[in-house]
Amino acid sequence: MNGWIEKSLGDLFDFSGGLSASRAQLSDKGYPYLHYGDIHASIRPYIDVCNDSSIPRLDIDINKVSNKSLLDDGDVVFVDASEDDEGASRHVVVRNEGKIPFISGLHTIVAKAKTDDLDERFREFCFQTTAVKSQFKFYAVGTKVTGVSKSTIGKIMICFPKSKTEQRAIAAALSDADEYIAMLEKLIAKKRAVKQGAMQELLTGKRRLPGFEGEWMEKKVIELAKIFGRIGFRGYTKQDIVKEKQGAISLSPSNIENGKVNFYNSTYISWEKYKESPEIILQVGDVVLVKTGSTFGKTAYIDFLPWEATINPQMVVFKEITTDSRFFGYLLAFDEFQKQINDTIVGGAIPTLSQAQVYKFILKIPPTVAEQAAIATVLSDMDAEIDVLTAKLEKARRIKQGMMSELLSGRIRLIKE
Repeated sequence: MNGWIEKSLGDLFDFSGGLSASRAQLSDKGYPYLHYGDIHASIRPYIDVCNDSSIPRLDIDINKVSNKSLLDDGDVVFVDASEDDEGASRHVVVRNEGKIPFISGLHTIVAKAKTDDLDERFREFCFQTTAVKSQFKFYAVGTKVTGVSKSTIGKIMICFPKSKTEQRAIAAALSDADEYIAMLEKLIAKKRAVKQGAMQELLTGKRRLPGFEGEWMEKKVIELAKIFGRIGFRGYTKQDIVKEKQGAISLSPSNIENGKVNFYNSTYISWEKYKESPEIILQVGDVVLVKTGSTFGKTAYIDFLPWEATINPQMVVFKEITTDSRFFGYLLAFDEFQKQINDTIVGGAIPTLSQAQVYKFILKIPPTVAEQAAIATVLSDMDAEIDVLTAKLEKARRIKQGMMSELLSGRIRLIKE
């Protein structure tokens, strides 16, 4: 491409290691310290030490820290350890216009520019291309933990526009996309906090909707619904698993997100296996609960089924619900029910909740189904608003990925040659 060049990262940067300190040594005193775990957890392509008060600190004599481990504006910090190949390319670009002493820490590799080829803001995006990530995966080594070294990072090739003006234009366009995504994320977080507050009021009877009165009642779960699970707790064999829509969906804990069912990447089981347990065939209005594993306690109300579906052995389903079923679903996701689960769960590496235990749990409900339904409608309307915003967020993320693919490859040019 005219105006674009290719260089190795070794030609562009000098590399050094960070200062090792464990998470236990960090506190709110001392100098800002960049732990590799915080890079993995970051949702931004940069870290702004001048404006981020959440960065942990290390109480140390700064004169004992090598200048190579002190982070300047525009430095790139890569992780040298990851749990998988995908995380091998994780990094952040440092924003430090105030020249605050900022220490790069455990399992980090600091890249300091030795040329003026890359604009500092362009660096926040140029290492996120598929071409660069695939090279990190190629060089990553290890089994349980994978990693890259200073020497291997130096071999990675990057293609970029020679013009700083074009680099800045690309960075500005992608930064605008990031700002829009961040705005949606904050709005969704705010809406979820409002809904959580509404649940605290409406699902405890502290606030009553207009037109309803009477004392709330305490009921055992066994009085409100029946619980069904797969008999024998046996998993599926290879023969049970089939291609999409050549059998029924087998709902798993990974399909449950924020109290709803996500049917993407569902597992399908044979019709024969599906029909073995007719009592756990799912219907709209059922409520499912994860009973075992690391995500035990997650619940979801079934408001839509795209295909015939059942549950896998890690889950149970509530049927024959005598209250408003949507209201019942919200109750199971609420803090008071979840606390009973956490107080009861047994097991070590694999916690397990028995159906007999769940039957004994206590729920407080309004005296009439009409009030239950009204409460469920209020919360459902809030969920619908959050769902609309979440869909916008996912679309914005896809658009940004498309922009990165086109702009960082030079297929679309923002500056005329």
